Amino acid sequence: MRAAVLRIYNADLSLESVPYPVCEADGVVLKVLACGICRSDWHGWVGEHPRVKPGQIQGHEYCGEVVEAGPLAKWQVGDRLVAPFILACGACPDCQSGNQNICKTQRLPGFVEPGAFAEYVSVPFAHNLARLPETLSPVVAAGLGCRVTTAWHALTGRAAVQAGEWVAVHGTGGIGLSVLLLARALGARVVVVDVVAEKLTHALGLGAEAAIDAREGDVAARIIEITGGGAHVSVEALGIEATTNASIECLRPLGRHVQVGMPVGHTAHMQINMNAVYMKNLALFGTRGMPSWRYPSLLEMITRGAVDMTPLIAREVRLSDASAELRAFNGPTSPGVAVISDFSG
Repeated sequence: MRAAVLRIYNADLSLESVPYPVCEADGVVLKVLACGICRSDWHGWVGEHPRVKPGQIQGHEYCGEVVEAGPLAKWQVGDRLVAPFILACGACPDCQSGNQNICKTQRLPGFVEPGAFAEYVSVPFAHNLARLPETLSPVVAAGLGCRVTTAWHALTGRAAVQAGEWVAVHGTGGIGLSVLLLARALGARVVVVDVVAEKLTHALGLGAEAAIDAREGDVAARIIEITGGGAHVSVEALGIEATTNASIECLRPLGRHVQVGMPVGHTAHMQINMNAVYMKNLALFGTRGMPSWRYPSLLEMITRGAVDMTPLIAREVRLSDASAELRAFNGPTSPGVAVISDFSG
């Protein structure tokens, strides 16, 4: 099969013919219908992600059609499915308590084992997969494996956002836009922060009540003024020190900060304003992925039309375009995200 393989960090992916994946007993092999290109992929591509090594086939935001099913899998050939990027074992104490996203024996296609920058992908622990609703296109559904599900769990599983609350979003990439759309659907009021004017305008068009250019300084103070005392919930969607501190400092007393952006490499250790946490009695939440049992609540909102995730998609690209899309993350990006929908070359 055709795949885009990471051979050298910070260099074009190598388009190669690689062996067809092996179907595991409890898994499936999917013909990949669509795969998002995510900032987490970029962290691996530049060598910052500790698990992504040369030889890796990346791609963790995917959906596809079953072409082979193992004897222990409940799915059938022809089923169209979407996968969370964390595949949990389902049997350990964490999984049994509903916290599959912290499963200690989790499988991670795209990070540790071959991912979906390829025509086919092997998906073990197939009980994690969810059926793709007929009304949802594969291109839009691709983001449900990472960006959208992570945003949904951040808002509802961690911060417990309530209607009428102010949500601040620091960074309007794929995660940030997902947070904006979902928070608005939950009845929250949203203020966004970025350094790209075009992205701020785009966010305003999607329902943000205010947009702040971080280059103008005093982000936290401006959010406190706009929200009349500070955000109730603030989501950091980049994983860097400046935006993490702005996210913490913009909260009102008893506010909730959610760390969604992935701090790896040189951003893994930060100097944080813990005095703000102490003085304002803040809650700090980390979040990564979403337990697979929470898919129905998200899919139900989307299928009944309570939220439209199509504005998240900026462009559909070919597999051979993945390198250019990864390289674009080296600087400020344009609005929306790219999804691979053509794996022919």
